[in-house]
Amino acid sequence: MIYQSSLLCFLRHCRKNLREVSILTDYVIVIGCAVLALILALGLYLRNASIKVTNPRMEEIAGYISEGAMAYLRRQYSILAVFIVVMFAVLLIAGLGWETAVCFVVGALFSIAAGFFGMKSATKSNVRTAQSASKGLKAALDVAFSGGAVLGLAVVGLGALGLTALYMIFQDTDIIMGFSLGASSIALFCRVGGGIYTKAADVGADLVGKVEAGIPEDDPRNPATIADNVGDNVGDVAGMGADLYESYCGSILATSALGAAAFIGSGDSTMQFKAVIAPMLIAAVGIILSIIGIFTVRTRDDAKLKDLLKSLSTGINLSSILIIVATFVILWALQLQNWFYISCAVVIGLLVGIVIGRSTEYYTSQSYRPTQKLAESGKTGPATVIISGIGLGMISTTIPVLAVVCGIILSYWFAAGFDFANVSMGLYGIGIAAVGMLSTLGITLATDAYGPIADNAGGNAEMSNLGKEVRSRTDALDSLGNTTAATGKGFAIGSAALTGLALLASYIEEIRIGLTRMGQETLTVGERTIDVHNASFTDFMYYYDITLMNPKVLSGIFIGSMMAFLFCGLTMNAVGRAAAHMVEEVRRQFREIKGILTGEAQPDYARCVEISTKGAQREMIFPSLLAIIAPVLTGLIFGVPGVIGLLVGGLGAGFVLAIFMANAGGAWDNAKKYTEEGNLGGKGGEVHKATVVGDTVGDPFKDTSGPSLNILIKLMSMVAIVMAGLTVVWSLF
Repeated sequence: MIYQSSLLCFLRHCRKNLREVSILTDYVIVIGCAVLALILALGLYLRNASIKVTNPRMEEIAGYISEGAMAYLRRQYSILAVFIVVMFAVLLIAGLGWETAVCFVVGALFSIAAGFFGMKSATKSNVRTAQSASKGLKAALDVAFSGGAVLGLAVVGLGALGLTALYMIFQDTDIIMGFSLGASSIALFCRVGGGIYTKAADVGADLVGKVEAGIPEDDPRNPATIADNVGDNVGDVAGMGADLYESYCGSILATSALGAAAFIGSGDSTMQFKAVIAPMLIAAVGIILSIIGIFTVRTRDDAKLKDLLKSLSTGINLSSILIIVATFVILWALQLQNWFYISCAVVIGLLVGIVIGRSTEYYTSQSYRPTQKLAESGKTGPATVIISGIGLGMISTTIPVLAVVCGIILSYWFAAGFDFANVSMGLYGIGIAAVGMLSTLGITLATDAYGPIADNAGGNAEMSNLGKEVRSRTDALDSLGNTTAATGKGFAIGSAALTGLALLASYIEEIRIGLTRMGQETLTVGERTIDVHNASFTDFMYYYDITLMNPKVLSGIFIGSMMAFLFCGLTMNAVGRAAAHMVEEVRRQFREIKGILTGEAQPDYARCVEISTKGAQREMIFPSLLAIIAPVLTGLIFGVPGVIGLLVGGLGAGFVLAIFMANAGGAWDNAKKYTEEGNLGGKGGEVHKATVVGDTVGDPFKDTSGPSLNILIKLMSMVAIVMAGLTVVWSLF
């Protein structure tokens, strides 16, 4: 008897130790993959930086761009430092604990680091891409894509490292929500500021340089051309990096929180941990598979645009196929409840991302009929170009919206075990689908960041008066970059929709925690009394009367929808004001500095860079703060029902509006490129001038307001989640 008892104790001890070893192994795997990504990013950066630039003019231009980009970042980071300190104090005063406040700071600093590393890589790689283009297209693509891969690997490495390390320390998804709040806050500032900067410079360069003066794009005689190239880096590299960094972290964290909630009433702590760690493991394996995909991107020197696109697609598709297989293996190894059908949810998320990407490519690429028809509308002037572009953007929302709807329904249905009443597991499936969509972000972001590097390389080649052969190679890379950038924006918007929905579900879980901290142990739903700890999502819906007949919910929906349009209006007007200053400055230099247009005098590039920098820093503050304040005020006035309405309205209106703006802007841009390729009269013709106006209108659509909506959706959710405790305690109605 004693022997049996001792044996039983020994077996229990062994099981406990094995469980602890298994848990530790999971952490080590995720952190190891994250560190590997960061090491490889550093290696690629150093390799590109070691390429010697033999043309002094190219090096001079690259110096202007690098100096301008770093000056912008220094100014922006000084503002963000003040914001981080203030928010740290606010979180402490609000009683959210030092742990949440520390996580906020770490998330903010990691977001800044990701953008900074990407910026450094881009400014080093663009001139070296132009240098390599003199050898051949293969070498140029290798350098440009490697430069983009630095950002992609830095983002996933820092994201996975930060989340996993903080979860190891605090063992509480509620606390590390502060990490995602920090990432989202910084991302919005970077996206809005970078978008305003790049479009102010771009609009000034196009309207005065191309339309009024009739000089080519990236002509060294244009005073705004350096500011335009700097803007490509601060907006489309640092801004995009921060954007997808917070999407990546938000999707993983929201899904982990939903996993904890799905098994909270079962008492099975082991299964709960498996549900929490599963998205982190999928993300970790996704890092390895992204690395494999990155090293498969190769091309030939005689490659055409379709060949280049195929090369990038091969890397992305290979990573996507492998992550599908890996997901089934991971969830099977974890023995997660209903693992097979939850794995299917990941597949669904990837398929939704692919559909959105292909749809975006169809509606924005000059290789397809919609954009070609848009260019043809320029025969009757700029007004019809603008009308046609708006119509195209509106129509283009159909496929992405339907794809996301199918993704939501199917991922919910599969994960719930084909039982729509199983809300907690269904919502977990939606979160897993978002993780699946972003699991290969390392290579997806690499293809996106590649675009501005190629664009800058073309500009450097133009300003350095390199041969036609070199310029044709950089133009081929630039055209490919336009397509990949548009596809990347569509992908980011699609992931924002699924992540936003997962965060909305996570908000309910934070309400549970808020009630517990208040000391409320039960909910009264009709004639039933339910323990708060065991209450389901549906119970909370009934308790707070979350129905369309509740005026607080309806009010929140309208406010959330309005926020999307108000935010776009503020950011577009900000671009307009900053661009007006740039237009005046370029006109002044053409007028007062004699010999610019004849090439006998050098423009004052630094003055244009300064105008864009000051305009961006000034204009980014109010829209960004508004996105943070709106959920807090809505919660204090209308309580939990109002906040849920706000998040639903913001998600619905913001998602569709973001697709419309990104696709319309991308189509206008590529319609201009289509004419510049020699179609419809080519450069300098009336159609070209009309499409340039359309491109100018589309610039803030696709590079400022549209992409910023992705972050707005998630930032409002994160603020609501972190401040949920205050909403529970304090509300006017």
